[in-house]
Amino acid sequence: MTLHLPNPDGTTRAYTPRAEPPAVPGAGGGSAFTSRTVFSAAHVVADPYADTTPDGPAAVDWDATLAFRRHLWSHGLGVAEAMDTAQRGMGLDWATAAELIRRSAAEAKSAGGRIACGVGTDQLTATATTTLADVRSAYEEQLAVVEESGAQAILMASRALAATAKGPEDYLEVYGHLLRQSAEPVILHWLGPMFDPALEGYWGSSDLDAATDTFLEVIAAHPDKVDGIKVSLLDAQREIDLRRRLPRGVRCYTGDDFHYPELIAGDDQGFSHALLGIFDPLGPLAAQAVRVLDTGDTEGFRALLDPTVELSRHLFQAPTRYYKTGVVFLAWLSGHQSHFTMVGGLQSARSLPHFARAYELADGLGLFPDPKLAQERMRTLLSLYGVNQ
Repeated sequence: MTLHLPNPDGTTRAYTPRAEPPAVPGAGGGSAFTSRTVFSAAHVVADPYADTTPDGPAAVDWDATLAFRRHLWSHGLGVAEAMDTAQRGMGLDWATAAELIRRSAAEAKSAGGRIACGVGTDQLTATATTTLADVRSAYEEQLAVVEESGAQAILMASRALAATAKGPEDYLEVYGHLLRQSAEPVILHWLGPMFDPALEGYWGSSDLDAATDTFLEVIAAHPDKVDGIKVSLLDAQREIDLRRRLPRGVRCYTGDDFHYPELIAGDDQGFSHALLGIFDPLGPLAAQAVRVLDTGDTEGFRALLDPTVELSRHLFQAPTRYYKTGVVFLAWLSGHQSHFTMVGGLQSARSLPHFARAYELADGLGLFPDPKLAQERMRTLLSLYGVNQ
């Protein structure tokens, strides 16, 4: 049955969805990968029945949220919890994020899944009187929650630190303090301003070369406390240059949702592991690709993953920070949740033509376990927007 999908110019185009489900391995093949460490940053499922406002506390459907994490673990993927994909700083308040960390970490123990959780400072709103001590204290509070849960910590970039730091030395001081007291090696996260404009000039400079030097100085001072770095700058060559300068034993986890196949595949001087928001909708297909890579078949890996880049670039198009809307939209179409409602009302952050193209690309890749369900839900959305079929 044909759908009439809207174009940005107000016209529509005919699209015939696929009729058969994809030939992607189902759950149950969740053994660990051997060639790469791979995390999917996971979204949260909102409670559609909660009487909330966009700026109120987040209301989460815990059953559906945890079920999605079990889905990712069942395919062998690690879960990167309470990251920007889970709407940290864009609807998910710290109190709810802390509960999410505790629940997901407990679920990971039960499921035998790998989990790493975001540590930030989003309970702190920086003002003119905010000090570095305040920023350290906020980080420490969150680090304690993650470590007490038994999860690995991901030290995320801090809006409060970006607003408070006077220069590179303040980043060295704050991160050095946190790394010295961390119980286990952490992942450092460099999130670029395309994902969060408040992080412009992170590491003390808007000059990325200077910022990179400071970032590497933090790592070099505490190599035993840094498991790896997650780089989300959408600049493949910069990531390659950076990973070649890392101390031995420190991993580079790509967070580049534009160039991930080539960065994970690597070159004769190394490769990136992965911690990606796009692996939320790509979970089963991404896992299949990495298992092919485990056999040494780089071409087979690229053949599976390269075609997904067009969808990823579409979801992460500017303003990049609203990619979460497309991720949750695809989770709804895929049957991982019963509704298309988001924390903070973020389902309104993308246009109908954007959704239509995301549906078309995802269907073409065979991402929907039940194409008929996806088609019916897309038809419902189109009807809601007044697009006649």
